[in-house]
Amino acid sequence: MSDVQQRIDDIVRNNRVVLFMKGTAQFPMCGFSGRALQILKACGVRDLTTVNVLEDESIRQGIKAYSNWPTIPQLYVNGEFVGGSDIMTEMYQAGELQQTLGVEA
Repeated sequence: MSDVQQRIDDIVRNNRVVLFMKGTAQFPMCGFSGRALQILKACGVRDLTTVNVLEDESIRQGIKAYSNWPTIPQLYVNGEFVGGSDIMTEMYQAGELQQTLGVEA
């Protein structure tokens, strides 16, 4: 595992809910990242860790290889890859994301 992959793995494993996104929770830099944040907020997530991939190109590219998923944002819960904003939207609407996050629908 490369140094970047190890850094990503450490972040994913040491935080319950992690969103790799463009921008920050206070200032998302793309609509998909903003939508992902809105969904997590609507779910009542309080222990969210965000990683701004725009600050580190190695993380930006490395997260795509880590998950084998080509787009950002990417959500991880309890060390498991959940998906991007489209999957999060579908899961939220079906009540599945709330279950995955361990919150009430």
